Amino acid sequence: MEPVSEEPLPPGETLVSARNLVEAGRPFAAHEVLEARWKAGPAQERNLWQGLAQICVALTHAARGNSVGALRLFERGAARLEEYGSGEGPTYGLDLSAVVRCAQDRIGTGG
Repeated sequence: MEPVSEEPLPPGETLVSARNLVEAGRPFAAHEVLEARWKAGPAQERNLWQGLAQICVALTHAARGNSVGALRLFERGAARLEEYGSGEGPTYGLDLSAVVRCAQDRIGTGG
């Protein structure tokens, strides 16, 4: 598989790239794209990018049959997104609740 760049992309491009990777069945690669953004981005956006990255790792665990790991990472990521969403930081067009619901459906948390 083609590796992803470790260079951070602008926020909008990060989201498009991560979504495309998840849809292509490469959630761990999406995590790497999101991780690059969280490490390069402003501290006040850390929960957004880290939460999205953790949800991608949860999807990876779920795909590999590790339901315990999937649930743990999902819960961490969802908590970060909930905390971030309660503030006034930019979401770059994302509906954070919809992201969490979609991940719940894919992971099968029954949430």
